[in-house]
Amino acid sequence: MSNERSKIVSFHTLGCKVNHYETEAIWQLFKEEGYKRTEFDQQADVYVINTCTVTNTGDKKSRQVIRRAIRQNPDAVICVTGCYAQTSPAEIMAIPGVDIVVGTQDRTKLLGYIEQYRAERQPINAVRNIMKNRVYEELDVPAFTDRTRASLKIQEGCNNFCTFCIIPWARGLMRSRDPQEVVHQAQQLVDAGYLEIVLTGIHTGGYGQDLKDYNLAQLLRDLEANVKGLKRLRISSIEASQLTDEVIDVLRESNIVVNHLHIPIQSGSDTVLKRMRRKYTMAFFSERLTKLHEALPDLAVTSDVIVGFPGETEEEFMETHNFIRDHKFSELHVFPFSPRTGTPAARMEDQIDEDIKNERVHRLIALNDQLAKEYACRFEDQVLEVIPEEFVHDGSEEGLLTGYTDNYLKVVFEGSEDLIGQLVKVKITQAGYPHSKGQFVRLLETVH
Repeated sequence: MSNERSKIVSFHTLGCKVNHYETEAIWQLFKEEGYKRTEFDQQADVYVINTCTVTNTGDKKSRQVIRRAIRQNPDAVICVTGCYAQTSPAEIMAIPGVDIVVGTQDRTKLLGYIEQYRAERQPINAVRNIMKNRVYEELDVPAFTDRTRASLKIQEGCNNFCTFCIIPWARGLMRSRDPQEVVHQAQQLVDAGYLEIVLTGIHTGGYGQDLKDYNLAQLLRDLEANVKGLKRLRISSIEASQLTDEVIDVLRESNIVVNHLHIPIQSGSDTVLKRMRRKYTMAFFSERLTKLHEALPDLAVTSDVIVGFPGETEEEFMETHNFIRDHKFSELHVFPFSPRTGTPAARMEDQIDEDIKNERVHRLIALNDQLAKEYACRFEDQVLEVIPEEFVHDGSEEGLLTGYTDNYLKVVFEGSEDLIGQLVKVKITQAGYPHSKGQFVRLLETVH
């Protein structure tokens, strides 16, 4: 029967972009073995749930999805991978119906474990200590289901151990991907028709910290020099401390690194940053931003902020608010502090009342809306380059396309569906937030 068995696999991904990237990589392995892929709510022979553990809610959602798969087809092989699998394999093994648990390493062995499970019918817990791992696990993704922006994972793990964060325990320590592999993979993606590549990882800007005589600035230079046909290169996230003068020089000189950086601030108060174990001061952060804006006057700087960290006073919150206002960030992702079990911050005294947290979140969101609108207004009546990502029907004659400029303004404009994934010139006719309105000017670059 083994040869006749139908091979249908179904995936469900929780959490971040890295997880989505890795699900695509795991799918490649199944595809090579002759599997077909189906939607998660369909009957499949194998279900793979790629879990998230960044918050307590991530754990809970992951468990719900695992149970959903087991109900869907009790006879299927249920495989659980990802961050929650890495940190709590016993909790997952305890769910009746789970067959295989793999963490954030050894994903290439998954198909072997499925064969082993089918032969022995014994649940397999294949999670090993991630902290001992010093090698980047190669997982190739030659193409994505989404056809406009390709992610390219360049590193794994993080050495920071911020007091609110569980991720080093789920992902291990900093490991960089071999630069030649990165360049090779980038060329594959461009050859598959992608004009924009987003460099991603768990602590992306830390790339190269573990390599001898090689760093992020050199990787950016090598990608620009060696990848033929790449139009846009975006860094998914970079810490202020990783914005060295050398990186800023590369950004200034580059023709493909976009005019947008995501630099997580988390708090704008030195005292809060200390409690978070973030290793920079606001004076340092400010100096880096000033240097960046001198090099790139139109740069969009987006950021993450945690509001209501244990002990945060109104004064400390206002320091954050005013720092963000004065440095004119172009967009914020605002999160109320959520205590993650197992982290030092969850055990701290002075947890902030939910009402106070929410009220502060709303104040920052109001500031975000104002700053984002101000930033977008600088580009009204200008012609910018957009890569349309999707088609939205709004009842008008022509449909509407939406996509992003290189400096991460979301633009909506009239145009035909065949422009998706191409590079087009668009005039910003009405700046706004969450999106600006534009008018199609001309097609610049056709995907081969």
